[in-house]
Amino acid sequence: MPADVTRTLVPQAITTPSRVEAGIGALEFTDGYPAGETAETLRDHLDYLHGVETFMNTIQGVSLYAMRKGFLDAGINDGDVLMFSELMDSRSLFLTANADTVYYISFLDLSDGPLVLETPPDALGLIDDMWFRWVTDFGLPGADRGQGGTYLLVGPGYDGPLPEGGYYVRHSRTHHVWIGARSFINENPGDEPGPTVDLIKERLKIYPYAAGGVGSSIGAYLTGKGPLGQPATPASPRFVEGTGLAFNTVPPNDFGHYEMLDALVQLEPAEALDTELAGQFAALGIVKDEKFAPDTRLRKILDEAVAVGNAASRTLGMGAHPTEGFRYYEGDSAWWISLWVGGFEFTNPPPEITADGIKPYPDKGARRLHSRTSFLYTATGITPAMCMRLTGVGSQYLIANVDAAGDPFDGAKTYRLRLPKDIPAARFWSLTLYDNQTRSMLQTPQRYPRAGSQEYPSPAAEAEADGSTVIYLSPARPDDAAPGNWIQTDPEKGWFVLLRLYSPLPSFFDKSWRAGEIELVT
Repeated sequence: MPADVTRTLVPQAITTPSRVEAGIGALEFTDGYPAGETAETLRDHLDYLHGVETFMNTIQGVSLYAMRKGFLDAGINDGDVLMFSELMDSRSLFLTANADTVYYISFLDLSDGPLVLETPPDALGLIDDMWFRWVTDFGLPGADRGQGGTYLLVGPGYDGPLPEGGYYVRHSRTHHVWIGARSFINENPGDEPGPTVDLIKERLKIYPYAAGGVGSSIGAYLTGKGPLGQPATPASPRFVEGTGLAFNTVPPNDFGHYEMLDALVQLEPAEALDTELAGQFAALGIVKDEKFAPDTRLRKILDEAVAVGNAASRTLGMGAHPTEGFRYYEGDSAWWISLWVGGFEFTNPPPEITADGIKPYPDKGARRLHSRTSFLYTATGITPAMCMRLTGVGSQYLIANVDAAGDPFDGAKTYRLRLPKDIPAARFWSLTLYDNQTRSMLQTPQRYPRAGSQEYPSPAAEAEADGSTVIYLSPARPDDAAPGNWIQTDPEKGWFVLLRLYSPLPSFFDKSWRAGEIELVT
């Protein structure tokens, strides 16, 4: 028979078979139309996929919302400053916080207009918006370069006058911002925190911006370029003592994640969100100015999705699979950090620092989603200062979740870590233990689960005759271990460890100094 010239030859690759075997079951089609229960099966599966992706891609926002909720539940209001005047101990549930520096933390509400933040000298501080996007650093890595500075924080939608100068003006995409700051004690006599705390309380100010005051000239007013007003009166915030305070800031790993996400979406302007990201949870009914009310079907799906999303996030956030590129050292090493593959924006590695200046890596134009999920599942705050190849500024971190044999740490066993001599930290170094479940400091009778070069809040670690430092990690202190060379573990708990290097030295970056692996003793 002659060919039918009225029909185009259809490639088989663009058709849909009548039956497709998939992991979710058999999918059936009648000449391409979903038949029987196929459509409902696929709709359920799409909701499940959106639920998993939403969990993994919104950890950053929900984590910060959970922290603010923890503050409010503990009576710490926006504008108050939580101060750990004797350093943070293990009673407070914070994602991988440390027991080495004086923390002072606050949430600010910019809804009613810009706020002025006057910062103390020698700080290591950052400001993020409510989606953990970096707004600015202050202190040593900031524009004030550790001298103390005056920052003007401006929220979304503000169209009023701004000063000509006199402030470091920074804009946020959300009405609420998070301030996370640390100040050092290593230069105080005996590493006591008292002088540092006094300086923070004396110099830290938070107050509303007065348009037309300081930063606005008379000439600008006379030429119609701005208002004329009175200078604002600097005001000290209310300080709330945090040391010994038992409260939770860690986000939930169950359906509460979606509820907190919805609360965050309602709290902040829709423009604060990236539309693609917002689309994932809009598909689940989490939309600005709409009520989130999943029916029984969707609730069941989301309960399963959050369990898988949490499991996947925990897999990324508590391990370093070779394919991810998170491991810091070459070869079979447990030490890793996820920031190095994508930098603080989770896109490109941090630039190289060369004799000729900054050498950025080629922009790949893609978000490193696994890096973002991994880092924010276990950590708090994001800033370039946490991931830069610049010596003597900021701090660097290495994580280990398994021992030298690749096995997870058992709180009932004894482990030993040897750090070679000349640990590359100009200020100080520390080792801190964390609970696998809470990702917060491990709770034992030892309130401060850390060891390091400082002699507060626990004795300084003692070096061996060859200059190396040996730290034991076990339920009971070995007979040959000095008090400062032992961190207590809980026989009932798994744990992981962070090595912190403050003001890192070149040998860290060129890897001529390499941390030892944590070895099982008994």
